[in-house]
Amino acid sequence: MDLIRPPMGWNSFGCYGVNVNENQVRANADFMAENLKDFGWEYIIIDADWYSYTSIPEPGKNIYVPFNRMEIDEYARPFPCLPKFPSSGQGVGFSPLASYIHGLGLKFGITMMRGIPRVAAHSHSKLWNTEVTANQIANPFSISKWNPDMYGVDVTKEGAQEYYDSLFELYAEWGVDFVKVDDICGLETEEERAEAEMIRRAMDKCSRDMILSFSPGPADIEACDFYRENSEMWRVAAQIEDNWDQLRDMFDVCKTWMGKPSDEGFPDYSDLPVGLIGIGFGNEHRTRLTIEEEKSMIALWSICRAPLMIGSEMNKLDQETIQLLTNLQVLRLTEVSTGAREAYRDTDVIVWRAKDRYDEAEYVAMFNISSASTPICPKPFISKKDGLAIELWKGQEINIRSTEEIPGHGCLLIRVE
Repeated sequence: MDLIRPPMGWNSFGCYGVNVNENQVRANADFMAENLKDFGWEYIIIDADWYSYTSIPEPGKNIYVPFNRMEIDEYARPFPCLPKFPSSGQGVGFSPLASYIHGLGLKFGITMMRGIPRVAAHSHSKLWNTEVTANQIANPFSISKWNPDMYGVDVTKEGAQEYYDSLFELYAEWGVDFVKVDDICGLETEEERAEAEMIRRAMDKCSRDMILSFSPGPADIEACDFYRENSEMWRVAAQIEDNWDQLRDMFDVCKTWMGKPSDEGFPDYSDLPVGLIGIGFGNEHRTRLTIEEEKSMIALWSICRAPLMIGSEMNKLDQETIQLLTNLQVLRLTEVSTGAREAYRDTDVIVWRAKDRYDEAEYVAMFNISSASTPICPKPFISKKDGLAIELWKGQEINIRSTEEIPGHGCLLIRVE
């Protein structure tokens, strides 16, 4: 599926972990529809363990509760946990919630774990429309390192493809538009590649168009063509937390993946830890990123054409962050930027440049990676107007040869005609 721009939306994990509920999802969807939809934000994605009767673990412990009770149907397919998602009863699953989100003019997504529920394998659940049982396709030697809910699927066994087919047809019936598949992106073995291909086939065969996202990172740069053939986005780094050191490291990740974004697929640099986060982790707080750091993150993701996924409680976004998330001139880069590359680097400054795919304009992002303010350096810039350019954050013309300075960890993002 060719995309004009990478997906833009909200993912529940950064704020709620594995404990998001229906009221919270609806409230965030309401906010997006009212405040962000007109600026390109459209996906509402429920992340991990929506099928699990999860309780919040002790602080500092793994957020996944090993061998916790989970909701599945008679055919080994996970269903929403009823206490978390009350509208999902009587076998309707996520259909009512998806309908509500679609009614707001938005799109609905979920995260699934690679594999088949271990409890279904142990109880020998029959698979949909086959004579095969879950234990016959389960691979007990293939288990996620952080979430033990699933066994991997043995791709050599009869019924394996049919199981994934039944999952995606169920998701299509629910009205799912986006599926993030977790514990798949590493591609450490040929079996994992084969399982990823099997998942893609299942999605392509189902009765609804969907976006497929592979997670977690880091993805293998050597497998870029494989990711592009089998997904629309793939995680190239671990989920970044709200601190400058991890954000600073993303400049190296983006450099590694230069030239790889295309209309057929996008490297995914992690959700945006902006606003209020950590509620589901027992650590509710406003992001530790400063506004200048948030600005640098959004600018880097945008010029690199990366998916943009908000990871916060949107109803409690501060006005400064909302202004960053609704800057059309910056967000437009996710569509028009082409050939983005690192053009300059020293101990204090990193400069990225890109062309506009529709005209002759050039975009230049100058990032101040030091903690102190730094003067604008004209050397990496080109201008036909003697130093004048449009600064996209401000939406006004500036003289890049002026004495203006870029704040510590901030950025200057300009369009040069």
